[in-house]
Amino acid sequence: MPKQHPHPLLTLDRVGLAFSDAKLGIRRSQPFWVLKDVSFDLHHGETLGIIGRNAAGKSTLLRLLAGIIRHDRGRFINQGHTAALLSLQTGFVPYLTGRQNAILSGILLGLRRREVEAKMDTIIAFSELGGFIDQPLSTYSSGMRARLGFSVAYQVEPDILLIDETLGVGDEEFKIKSTQAMHERIRSDKTIVLVSHSSGSIRTLCDRAVWLDEGVTRLVGDVEEVTAAYHADLERRRIENQSLVRATSPAA
Repeated sequence: MPKQHPHPLLTLDRVGLAFSDAKLGIRRSQPFWVLKDVSFDLHHGETLGIIGRNAAGKSTLLRLLAGIIRHDRGRFINQGHTAALLSLQTGFVPYLTGRQNAILSGILLGLRRREVEAKMDTIIAFSELGGFIDQPLSTYSSGMRARLGFSVAYQVEPDILLIDETLGVGDEEFKIKSTQAMHERIRSDKTIVLVSHSSGSIRTLCDRAVWLDEGVTRLVGDVEEVTAAYHADLERRRIENQSLVRATSPAA
């Protein structure tokens, strides 16, 4: 585990976030709390894994950390560091060329136009698009779009990189290449928050882990301890569900 600096980059203290009428655009008598009680610190140079079941609030938490949405209660302290969500194919427009889309997507991800243009040769080489880079995006296959999206997003280097779930994209050969590239980024001295359903990825890539369950942090700390507790809870739920099914099934 990397040496922790005395002051964390980010601190969340009993943070809650609700989707209210105004946010959802629908009529609701009570707000829906997606995040209810989330607390943890993020330290310089560490990779922090966020694990949890579907609808646990993991993706919402990443959007909060990125500054895309704001919390409604608790304390969220950012010591002035930039945090960016690795988002593939952000801002892609079908009638623009691959090159034009790379520039637009890079700007939306936080790069300056001149920075994207300076990295363009690297983007083209990594994406393996060659002359297709100047063809309209509408002529691209889904795999080509994925390659371009990943190649642009990979150039973004914020203080804190937020990664949601999928590491590898594109066809099988490029998926291996993009997964390896992300693993190298994660194993560097960068500060990263990685959301995953896979305890294997969390164990392999992360220094610490947070178990998020129904918008609440159930456990924060050692990767093996957190993932073991998470899987024990999954097994408990599976057994309870099986018992419920048997109890409600008609007698044979």
